Amino acid sequence: MARLHRAGLRAPARRLIRISDLNSRISNHTTDDGEAFVRLRGVTYAPPGVAAPIIDALDLEVRRGETLVLLGESGCGKTTTLRLVNRLLEPTAGEVLVEGRDTREWDAIELRRRTGYVIQDAGLFPHFTVERNVGLVPALEGWDEARVRERVFELLRLVGLDPERFAARFPSELSGGQRQRVGVARALAADPPLLLMDEPFGALDPLTRAALQREFAELQRRLAKTVVFVTHDVREALMLGTRVALMSAGRVLVLDTPEGFLRSEDSYARAYRETIQ
Repeated sequence: MARLHRAGLRAPARRLIRISDLNSRISNHTTDDGEAFVRLRGVTYAPPGVAAPIIDALDLEVRRGETLVLLGESGCGKTTTLRLVNRLLEPTAGEVLVEGRDTREWDAIELRRRTGYVIQDAGLFPHFTVERNVGLVPALEGWDEARVRERVFELLRLVGLDPERFAARFPSELSGGQRQRVGVARALAADPPLLLMDEPFGALDPLTRAALQREFAELQRRLAKTVVFVTHDVREALMLGTRVALMSAGRVLVLDTPEGFLRSEDSYARAYRETIQ
């Protein structure tokens, strides 16, 4: 699927994603049993003074090269799970393994530099230009200036932004969709094997969101990163996920391919499906 080639949004061919569209998209998802890149074993997370754990004895694997979508209502533990993976949080019990190593054994900075992190509204540094925002991690890794600039320009083109027009701009000079593109470029800058994406398109208008969903799906087909993607939007989950983990109260209720999710007899999964009839 073609990227947007202009800075301005080009209206998508379809304004709504229908069940028939989702069925067509999910038929192309990879469903093999690949090697686990991330593994959570019996993970519980309970902040001090909180009676009920946010994450409760969670067992979950993320296969190398897949997009695992964490789907669920606000407060179900999706974002907490992401933060456990890149060691922004540490488990109260159990273990989180990334590339076979417990996150507590990783140097936290090294782990985070090997993990691209994309959040809602991009989280760009407002006083940095686009070029400096995207090139931040490679610069911290000691890349020389010419190599950083080459990588920044390559990634801006990859996400559909002309570097000659956008590299010198500041985040305040960008639209919401453009900021999210810069956020994705920044997450990819040092070529990390793992991407964590926390509702990256949730604050965007429907047309921009649909365009970026399509672009991300195409980008993932090309790059084959391991991705953990958080959303509360079932359409987005079915469109982008290799597998969908439906969460509630810190546990996974359903873990299946998009096709399997659409067939699930779980009452919570059925309730989600009813929102897209």
